[in-house]
Amino acid sequence: MDEKKDKILAVIKSEAYRPMKAKDLAVLMNVPREEKKDFFAAVEALLSDGKIVEDHRNLLKLPGENVFSGIFSGTTKGFGFVRINENEEDIFIPASSVADAHDKDKVLIEIVKNPLFPGEKREGNILRVLERNDVRIVGTFIKNNGYGFVHPDNQKFGSDIFIPKGFTEHAVSGNKVICEITFFGNSQRNPEGHITNIIGHIDDPGSDIISVIRAFGIPMEFPDGVINELKGIPEHVDPEDIVGREDLRDLLTVTIDGEDSKDLDDAVSLTKEGEFYNLGVHIADVTHYVKENSPLDKEALKRGTSNYLIDKVIPMLPHELSNGICSLNAGEDRLALSCLMKIDSKGNVVEHKIVESVILVDKRMSYPSVKKIIEDNDPEETEKYKDLVPMFFLMDELAGILRKKRHKRGSIDFDIPECKIKVDEKGEPIEIGPYERNRATMLIEDFMLIANETVAEDHFWQEIPFVYRTHESPDPEKIQKLATFIYNFGHTIKNTNEEIHPKEIQSLLSKIEGSEEESLIQRLTLRSLKQAKYTVNCDGHFGLAARYYCHFTSPIRRYPDLQIHRIIKLNLNGKLTPSKIKHFESILPEVSYLSSRYERRADEAEREVEKLKKIEFMSKYIGEEFEGVISGVTSSGLYVELKNTVEGNIRIEDIDGDYYYFDEEHYMLVGEHTKKTYKLGQRLVIRVENTDKLLRTIEFSIVGEPEEETGSGEQ
Repeated sequence: MDEKKDKILAVIKSEAYRPMKAKDLAVLMNVPREEKKDFFAAVEALLSDGKIVEDHRNLLKLPGENVFSGIFSGTTKGFGFVRINENEEDIFIPASSVADAHDKDKVLIEIVKNPLFPGEKREGNILRVLERNDVRIVGTFIKNNGYGFVHPDNQKFGSDIFIPKGFTEHAVSGNKVICEITFFGNSQRNPEGHITNIIGHIDDPGSDIISVIRAFGIPMEFPDGVINELKGIPEHVDPEDIVGREDLRDLLTVTIDGEDSKDLDDAVSLTKEGEFYNLGVHIADVTHYVKENSPLDKEALKRGTSNYLIDKVIPMLPHELSNGICSLNAGEDRLALSCLMKIDSKGNVVEHKIVESVILVDKRMSYPSVKKIIEDNDPEETEKYKDLVPMFFLMDELAGILRKKRHKRGSIDFDIPECKIKVDEKGEPIEIGPYERNRATMLIEDFMLIANETVAEDHFWQEIPFVYRTHESPDPEKIQKLATFIYNFGHTIKNTNEEIHPKEIQSLLSKIEGSEEESLIQRLTLRSLKQAKYTVNCDGHFGLAARYYCHFTSPIRRYPDLQIHRIIKLNLNGKLTPSKIKHFESILPEVSYLSSRYERRADEAEREVEKLKKIEFMSKYIGEEFEGVISGVTSSGLYVELKNTVEGNIRIEDIDGDYYYFDEEHYMLVGEHTKKTYKLGQRLVIRVENTDKLLRTIEFSIVGEPEEETGSGEQ
């Protein structure tokens, strides 16, 4: 095979060679009939190695300077984009040049058009799929005379998958299925596949969430090796394990979490001496039970993070650990890693130490309870927890100081309402609204942030291998686009081709606070920033305006936290030998990459489940009217977001009966005859017209504009 490849490559590299199809090359090289199978296999191998490429006309040639590999992102309209690396603009791929690539495939592309004017994108052709994202697709089966089609849940996949007779596994129309693709399709034929699993019917309770889990490849069941390892893990702390640890059991300590939380991996304590606050952030010592390279550890890395999907949790670690010995349950001795900080009245950490400890949580508190005490001054709740009340007010005081310090240096606070969905016992949504953020939730955020910063800075200056949480500065081009957009609302942002300071973003968010366009500009600003990720280099966190940052506080549900705990403990005990340092230097880049990747997978799965539940919820309100805000304007219509965070679309042909065109410069639709405009941030009254779980759509129509509120004149 290697000899054949070398001969083919030599011909293609020769000066006399002109690009041609593989069959013509075989003729040119006088390949005997009996050797043609091996010849084409050698050509295929060269293509797979990237040593030669095949253009959109199927002509073989050497890869040029404009040939790159990257990840393809498909769209519902057939075209897509390829990202070569994090620091470059995506390359546009027209629908005619997508070939047989599908969403998230790794592809080889040739750039055929470079921008001539500002704002234009590079354009490319997909030459070849190098690696399939997945040969298994989750979707809804539609039966037709013995054969059928699978409509993929992933709307970016591009087309339905044909299922021949005999390969349907007796699925019926409406079944959620897993389909293995046998042919990825081309311009003449749909993709084809075989059904391998039937998840359930689209209307069965829980089948929608299971479908999402399967579609994203999130592991659900723990393997036998993990189950067997759990048998050796105790239910209570062994007294021998306490020896040598700092005993903090006499320290007044609480956990503050959501009412439904079961994996409690952080506890806090606080006292004050003179002008100094003594803050303790105590984190479950998960690595004491999850040893490196054990079945538990390997499975945790494979998952990367716990997945929270409405009423279903896919934990990173089994419940025996996450809800048991590793959970900082009140009244139980627990092993911890404690970050003990002495903080002055300006929020500076003047002293700190990180220790292996044993703690005893005095009380498990919830966010609503602490809010009632420090924000609502509720007499009943105050009396119920009277022994803890002084500490809660002290915590609120310190949190305010820390928040003020972060704000002064430029930390950006995106107070965008997250969605909270309540479901009944069947998993059906019964209430949707914004997640409440209050002083109780914020003080825990503030304490975790300062602990994460302190731990990161400590280990950065020790110059040992570590995993940091990095948020890079945004691309100047994206900030320029944001500046152009917000100018339409009368706002400005410093226009520069150099790196922007987070204070500029912070200033913008302060200016729009309380305005009608606040939520909209917040979201667009957030989209202009880069995604945070895990790295082995301490490159800082733009959003927090922090020079040093890591994730230390959630080892039950995030693998990077678990990983750095292991390094911290070895370092504390003087066991971070040169060989160990070399070991961590070799594995941490992969750990960082996988952790970032699985975090994005979890976020995407969560958004998909939320979308499904919102569609299901709004199907009960077809024909009813609601007030909302235009959250998106495109050439095909409008998107409107309701007060409960549900977003629906209005097709351009359904607006007022006039012909509307998209004014891209001002991000609005304009009526050709009426000159009526619809722009971002505009309030509307809409009617819910239709919902479709299969197509993942909620359709609205415009009823009118809300009446202006009248009254005493108060704003």
